[in-house]
Amino acid sequence: MTIWAVANQKGGVGKTTTVISLAGALRQRGERVLVVDLDPHASLSSYLGLDPEQTDDGVYSLFLKAVGEAPVNGGPRVRHTGADDIDILPASPALAVLDRKYGTRTGMGVVLQRGLGGLKGEWDHVILDCPPMLGILMVNALAACDQLVIPVQTEFLALNGLRRMLRTLEMIGRSRGVVPDYLIVPTQFDRRTRASLQSLYTLRDEFAPHVWEQVIPVDTRFREASRLGRPLTTLSPEARGARAYDALCRDLMSSDKQLREVAS
Repeated sequence: MTIWAVANQKGGVGKTTTVISLAGALRQRGERVLVVDLDPHASLSSYLGLDPEQTDDGVYSLFLKAVGEAPVNGGPRVRHTGADDIDILPASPALAVLDRKYGTRTGMGVVLQRGLGGLKGEWDHVILDCPPMLGILMVNALAACDQLVIPVQTEFLALNGLRRMLRTLEMIGRSRGVVPDYLIVPTQFDRRTRASLQSLYTLRDEFAPHVWEQVIPVDTRFREASRLGRPLTTLSPEARGARAYDALCRDLMSSDKQLREVAS
């Protein structure tokens, strides 16, 4: 089982779109996929048709179980969705209180890693949708993942969010002694605008060799896919945005293979 985390400390860069699109691309390849919504805003859960107010037995329950506060016979429950057979461990607004309630407890940074460790064999791939802030949830995602995907909107304000994200990785690397492999993915690219072009040049100049060689283009069909609660990569595989995410999925899977070969 391979775990990808999708994170950035700036909102609006395409994290949830990236998660659902990669999940669809994996399903197109016949892979069994679980997505995990770690964001208290629960955009991914809503995308897949769930009511975040009714999903306290998702990720939040995983943390309650870790501190011994889960209800009797309670615990995290994975939902099977009708969106191309993608499974989800959903989020709820209650996740917003985790840092305040349990932030100082020992071992809270590896709850997700331990929880997912018991799921090996049930899914081929797990994709984590992270919140746009540093805290227990992002620390858990970074500890659990094999690869980190950092979507970055091709506009200059988004570059500042990327710099914050990389400082976070450096800080976690100093404390844990390891930093996950990461790939910076330019998103919402519009080649007709100077701002997009200049931002892309800056990304490739300042952050090479971690920048993906391709881009995720602006594509209005992402909105239609969202309205229907489906990944664009399965709804309209021929769309330019879908083709781009399919290429990203292929490259991530190739990187997974290389990492396994190095580890062995």
